[in-house]
Amino acid sequence: MTKKTKQSTFKLKARDFGNNFVWGVSTAAYQIEGAHNIDGKGVSIWDVFTTKKGAIQQNENANTAVDFYHKYKEDILLMKSMNIPNFRFSLSWSRLIPNGEGEINLEGINFYNRVIDFCLECNITPWITLYHWDLPQALEEKGGWTNRDILEWFENYASLCAKQFGDRVKHWMVLNEPMVFTGAGYFLGVHAPGQKRLKKFLPAIHHAVLCQALGGRILRNLIPNSVIGTTFSCSEVTPYRNTKKDIFAVKKADALLNRLFIEPVLGLGYPTEKVPVLKQIKTYVHPNDMENAKFEFDFIGVQNYTREVIKHSYYVPYIYSKIVKASNRNVKTTLMDWEVYPPSIYNMIKQFNQYKSIKKIIITENGAAFNDILQNGEIHDVDRLNYFQTYLQQVYKAKQDGLNVEGYFAWTFTDNFEWAEGYRPRFGLVYVDFSTQKRFIKASGKWFKKFLKTLNN
Repeated sequence: MTKKTKQSTFKLKARDFGNNFVWGVSTAAYQIEGAHNIDGKGVSIWDVFTTKKGAIQQNENANTAVDFYHKYKEDILLMKSMNIPNFRFSLSWSRLIPNGEGEINLEGINFYNRVIDFCLECNITPWITLYHWDLPQALEEKGGWTNRDILEWFENYASLCAKQFGDRVKHWMVLNEPMVFTGAGYFLGVHAPGQKRLKKFLPAIHHAVLCQALGGRILRNLIPNSVIGTTFSCSEVTPYRNTKKDIFAVKKADALLNRLFIEPVLGLGYPTEKVPVLKQIKTYVHPNDMENAKFEFDFIGVQNYTREVIKHSYYVPYIYSKIVKASNRNVKTTLMDWEVYPPSIYNMIKQFNQYKSIKKIIITENGAAFNDILQNGEIHDVDRLNYFQTYLQQVYKAKQDGLNVEGYFAWTFTDNFEWAEGYRPRFGLVYVDFSTQKRFIKASGKWFKKFLKTLNN
């Protein structure tokens, strides 16, 4: 199918989603900023993790990344030219407080002030994420997310951010995908800090649950009229076979992947009925903790890319569930070996709508990595364009069906450092030549520019 044919099948305009629907792009500090050791920035767990041989594809790192630290004006102007009205970015804890606690780095504060002010000058609304995985290494050496002291460290950090930037920034997200940074970082060991023990994972879960509510309370207390959310990774999970064992395995995987962090916020506790090993979290629960885990967020960020197909496995401890790789199922995949399955975003919106106490749902990440080829300054990323259009059709369907979804942020603006996968997976609407740092708007980015222009027409 040609590019033209694929585009012609998509009839929607941005304004069709409603006047109050929020459109934007999402990024993360460590993935774009670079400048890893200048102007007083401290060392983060990802600065250390990327030095471990074999931890990252091609042993790459984000010491330079896409150099947003120096090129932020160029990127924000490019964003403005593409009619993007909202910019989600995270703050680097170690750039603001180099050791995680104690002395504040004024150069870091000045940098984010410049970014915020330039966004506002360009009529782009900043949406800040407090924590997107780059914990200061000095805190990790004290136990990081496994140490209950992180509640105090995070309180001080969140308070600093609110006081420094809350006069101009009214849209906030507390944590990005706590299931990923606790699971991949403290249980599977494939992300920083590379821990692989259940006894690390369980306290990290509980302390992240407490911090997401704590951060919400701090922001609400210090920033009048703020709009506060937090974000969750989520994937539709379906059984590999229609057997009792596979269906039961799906329920376990769903509890772990999609319910673990949202339900304590809503006062429902941990989903221990499906994953009994979670009962061991009680070791780390202090009096009043589950009450303090609750917070009434203004919105919940749902981040969906794909679905997972699950089968029962005796060999996977604790959950006895195994993901069947997309590449083994003869389906369309991205470079991340994620299945392209547009109904997944509709089904996750529907699943989160079952929690009646959620005020608003915003898709805070959705996107895809494909093999982009730069030819004569052009990138004809037909697969990505089709991905965005088919997923957006499902978001629109959700709205038409009366489901609560009020925004969409594409992941991501520019190509960047994609964590353990390095630079090979390109998710951006804008292509980056990493050798020259030159930017090129992809066909998908040009389409978004036209799509978002309809907001003003």
